[in-house]
Amino acid sequence: MLAEERFSLILKQLERQRTVTVQELCEALNTSESTIRRDLTELDRLGKLNKVHGGATLPDSRFLADEPTMAAKETLAVAQKRSIAQTAAGLIQADDFVFIDAGSTTLELVHALEGDALKAGYVTNGVAHARALARKGCRVYLPGGLLRPQTEAIVGAPALASLQQYRFTKAFMGANGVALEAGFTTPDPEEAAVKATVVHRARESWFLVDDAKFARICPAVIADLHSGAILTNRCPNPKYKQYTLVKETEL
Repeated sequence: MLAEERFSLILKQLERQRTVTVQELCEALNTSESTIRRDLTELDRLGKLNKVHGGATLPDSRFLADEPTMAAKETLAVAQKRSIAQTAAGLIQADDFVFIDAGSTTLELVHALEGDALKAGYVTNGVAHARALARKGCRVYLPGGLLRPQTEAIVGAPALASLQQYRFTKAFMGANGVALEAGFTTPDPEEAAVKATVVHRARESWFLVDDAKFARICPAVIADLHSGAILTNRCPNPKYKQYTLVKETEL
């Protein structure tokens, strides 16, 4: 197989998965590890990807303005989200006062709550999240505001005003994109404003993001990387650990 053909196949697989390992590429292209590593080095030099330990990621410049519906998100990266959610649930103690952001990964967190975590107090701007928390017998508060159909999140000025009443011991946040230079981002400015307000009012903020969210930039900035820790199934680029705490569930 010619180098140009391998380059094309590598980039197509990277486009689909957002991150790839050397082993995955060896198997997909039926090519030796040394050849794949040389190819990744050359594609990195050309600016087509970021070569990282054990594989590659897309460059931190992919801009995404579209947003899937909540129903669509719930079908994506299900195993990764559940792994993240289980770890996040273990961080919650009985005396915590917790904010849970709207989103599909955070909804998995609600489903994973058990034991002492059910004794904590909760605030959420996710309608599905509030319902699930109530069914588990949790004490849960909803802010007022506008319900955004796309994500089923409560947003707007009334929501921001409601959140000013609270201080959180922990906040579990969602983000559509995580990038080195752009930080945590999301497509909608109103949702970004709610998220930013919560991060400012939380002692400890965790962004629950699967590995497909890395190297993505959306139009609305939530916060820079220093503002919250990252809880992910796998961090594809070790550079993120230079900016904030990163906890991985796949070791």
